[in-house]
Amino acid sequence: MLNDKIAAMLNDQINKELYSAYLYLDFANYYADEGLDGFAHWYEVQAQEERDHALMLRRYLINNGHRVVFEAVAKPDKTFKTHLDPLEAGYEHEQYVTSLITGIYHEAFEQKDYRTMQFLDWFIKEQGEEETNADDMVKKYKLYASDAKGLYALNQELLGRVYTPSATGPAM
Repeated sequence: MLNDKIAAMLNDQINKELYSAYLYLDFANYYADEGLDGFAHWYEVQAQEERDHALMLRRYLINNGHRVVFEAVAKPDKTFKTHLDPLEAGYEHEQYVTSLITGIYHEAFEQKDYRTMQFLDWFIKEQGEEETNADDMVKKYKLYASDAKGLYALNQELLGRVYTPSATGPAM
């Protein structure tokens, strides 16, 4: 049986993942307003992935006999002065999400909840990828966006990102 404290932490994480989707859609809105459709597209795909993470967590709770309770999703409150700002905020946000997942994993370890630890292994790996991708976005922007041709090329590259639902997500 899934420990109530861990279940509550996982339920809270669902809300955090949905907030992440909202946040990334807000980034996409910013870039769309700025005419950077590739950047907007990249964050639209990112938002879909975050929604998928929330659904995986939801399914895990349901499959383990816990009721899911949705809380209100906070409105993103970031304001941006430069095109780099959302990228840096995205990297910081992924580090924050990693700390949340790690906290749940730690509690599962403390409770000897090996099933939840195994479930979270996928999220731990995924967060490593998420942080790398976010950091790469910051680095690429700093490297290429200082001139209009570089920004255009990077924007075009980002248009090529394809959303693929995770077929290798955690076993639930």
